[in-house]
Amino acid sequence: MWYSPIFQRFRQQLQPRRRLAIFEACLIGLVSALAAVLLKSGVGLLGAWRVQTSLLLPAWFVLPGIGLTFGFLAGWLVERVAPETSGSGIPQVKAVLARIPIALDLRVALVKLIGGILALGSGLALGREGPTVQVSAALAAQLSRWFPTSPDHRRQLIAAGAGAGLAAAFNTPIAGVLFVVEELLQDFSEFTLGTAILASFIGAVVSRLLGGRSLDLNLALTASKTEFLVQDIPFYLVLGVLAGLMGALFNRGIITSLTVYRRSLRFGLPARVALAGLVSGMIVALLPLAFRDNTGLREILITGEASWSMAAIAFLSQFILTLVAYGSGVPGGLFAPALTLGAALGYLVGIGEHSLLLPFGIATGLPITYALAGMGAFFTAVARVPITGIIIVFEMTTDFNLVLPLMIGCATSYLVAEKLEPGSLYDKLLAWNGITIEKAPPAGGIMTNLTAKDVMQQQVETLDTEMPLDEVMQAFARSHHRGFPVVEESKLVGIVTQSDLLNIRDRNLANDTPLREIMTTTPMSVTSIHSLSNVLYLLDRYQISRLPVVDGRKLIGIITRGDIIRAEADHLNGENATPRLRPEPSYVVYQTRSPSTGRGRLLVPVANPETAGILLQMAAAIARDRHYEIDCVQVMLIPRHSSPSETQVRTAKSRRLLRQAEVLAKKWQIPLHTQIRVTHDVAQSILETINEEHIDLILMGWKGGTSTPGRIFGNVVDTIIRQATCEVVLVKLGTTQQSPVETRLIASLPTQHSFNRWLVPMAGGPNSRLAIKLLPALLTLGNEPQIRLTQVFKPSELKPDMTISEQAIRHLMRRRKLSSTVVALPVQANSVAEGVINLVKTEGYDVVVLGASREGLLQQAIQGNIPEAIASGVESTVILVRGAINK
Repeated sequence: MWYSPIFQRFRQQLQPRRRLAIFEACLIGLVSALAAVLLKSGVGLLGAWRVQTSLLLPAWFVLPGIGLTFGFLAGWLVERVAPETSGSGIPQVKAVLARIPIALDLRVALVKLIGGILALGSGLALGREGPTVQVSAALAAQLSRWFPTSPDHRRQLIAAGAGAGLAAAFNTPIAGVLFVVEELLQDFSEFTLGTAILASFIGAVVSRLLGGRSLDLNLALTASKTEFLVQDIPFYLVLGVLAGLMGALFNRGIITSLTVYRRSLRFGLPARVALAGLVSGMIVALLPLAFRDNTGLREILITGEASWSMAAIAFLSQFILTLVAYGSGVPGGLFAPALTLGAALGYLVGIGEHSLLLPFGIATGLPITYALAGMGAFFTAVARVPITGIIIVFEMTTDFNLVLPLMIGCATSYLVAEKLEPGSLYDKLLAWNGITIEKAPPAGGIMTNLTAKDVMQQQVETLDTEMPLDEVMQAFARSHHRGFPVVEESKLVGIVTQSDLLNIRDRNLANDTPLREIMTTTPMSVTSIHSLSNVLYLLDRYQISRLPVVDGRKLIGIITRGDIIRAEADHLNGENATPRLRPEPSYVVYQTRSPSTGRGRLLVPVANPETAGILLQMAAAIARDRHYEIDCVQVMLIPRHSSPSETQVRTAKSRRLLRQAEVLAKKWQIPLHTQIRVTHDVAQSILETINEEHIDLILMGWKGGTSTPGRIFGNVVDTIIRQATCEVVLVKLGTTQQSPVETRLIASLPTQHSFNRWLVPMAGGPNSRLAIKLLPALLTLGNEPQIRLTQVFKPSELKPDMTISEQAIRHLMRRRKLSSTVVALPVQANSVAEGVINLVKTEGYDVVVLGASREGLLQQAIQGNIPEAIASGVESTVILVRGAINK
């Protein structure tokens, strides 16, 4: 079924609207902060118990034993329940955002949380920041399932969750946002930034409150004053070079460690993690007491309390312990080890500068400044995110003296590391697992590269809110559609389906009940910028066959499953087919624009000054009635051997005609746009204008008759009737109703033109209804017009049922309070053309309005084409109306 009312109350949840996005971002920030605090508290409690126990019992026994036991438990949990949680977690999130099918849900979040607490609390030299990112991203992914949304919007929510996790772990909201756009999603769109900023802010604030810190950013660890001197610049360059070298070596060591564990130690994950815990415990037991708390060690380095020997031991031991732990597959991150290693390396460089320059009496910077700059530099060399590296340390310290040292160190380390080992560590980890992420969208990805606007049907069969119930039922009976959009002044206000009609069977509604009382309001829709993947997601998830495409509330098209399938087929055919030569497009050499305030667009091609006046008057009448804008185009033909974009043309006469059209539009207070196109083919140029300007109706003149073999109305008109998707109104002006030849007199149309007596043949088809719908606007051209609706029947037939004509009369009276006479009378004749022509000649009708389909206008019947025969057989004005067609 096309649409069901059950979806109405979920509409705001089904589509990524701004208010829902704000709510989702806040919720993601909140749950990310709770997860970060829970992970931090769990690791802290277990770690404190481990350190306290090692003080009460022999460390050589306690530390390896705890590492072995809890490491085994963490490995068992990961292997049995969620293997996706092995390792840092950031590579897995990055893969999911690149549309790689890796699980990311509540199960992953819980296993990563518990496994991370067990592993990190047991003393393994890894960080909780990577696990926090994966846990937060998994929770965001689970929320996107509870609040169904499109795939692209889901990716943005997952990225926002990852950013919020990082922000909550480090209390650095800006760094969380930058990490999303610099490393994970690489998307700087407004929506991505908005959700990431809000989620990261909420995550950081809640984490600081629940984590025991106030909102005051003057952290104790930076209470000591930092300083930056000009003579320090060479040493910060040295720090950047060393950080780049050691960062590249660290990345290679991580990959080597993974390879050794997998190839040399051929046993399960629980045993590997247990072995890593055992070895790590044994090494830490041999080190000074400060090394039993990784966070405390880093704070010792950045507060200046460490000696050079302690800093050197810290760098060497943390380097080895991290490789031992991470290679096992333990659920732990690399952020914290990278920061600790950078702090130790920077501290050593600072002490080295002090030792070199102090004997010469040269002032030097403090080692803690180098330690903090080293944190950012080493982190940049590992993750290859220099901006995030600068911001993350700056946010942790809020010390502006660190900005220049961080910029120098991070930029230098990035260049050196990228030269030695190109690519981020996370990309290398994915590649080691056989996953390669393309930097550019894969060729042929039309589901993400094409939007609804590219494949939608621009013309839609709609119903009016005031249409009575009996006409609605007739519309369903005549159509194969199972539902119709309902519009009011070109705006989508509802939808009516066969189910709606079935639901009102027992209500005993009157036949004249307006459609607005039975339609379903606020239908599901998409905008023109929705990707095909988003559209297909909605179609599949809610088992509907088509979706209206809107611009604001204005209905601009409709998209179906068939449209998407055809687009995919055309793309596949286009890849393998030989390119076909296409005619060179027309070229706009002159144009003017008015404010775009209308609800639609009406195109008037003008070429003949003798007919331009009346065509523009008709266009103005229709535009006023429908609140349309008018596009006035003049086409200039050039030889085939010349290029439209390179050929010089004289446009003075054309501009004068268009300027006079502007004068008329100003008098009528209608927005009017003009343009002059140079082309090889008039019909092609008009069709291009229809497509580019989103034309809803084209009104064009026809001289009557054609000498072209095989054509009904002529090359140009036949092509427009056949290919234009908008409504087509074709006008053959009567012989007594010509405008003056001189264009300067267009504004003063002759008063002898008569539009008083109107004849409208009725056949009952949809185009007859279009003619009736157009009639109220055209009647303003006459003075107290008289209308006759007629149906032709043969002498051998019974008198026809006049119900259709009576419905048309009711429609006319409802649309406009007519003071003139409207009658519905049948006429007997051998053919429709004969009957209409005889009526015009005997009763002197001024205008004949005839609705016809594309096929009806172009088909060559045995007795001739009926619309063409009528238009050619009378001297009165004939207006042929053809409805819009689907692509």
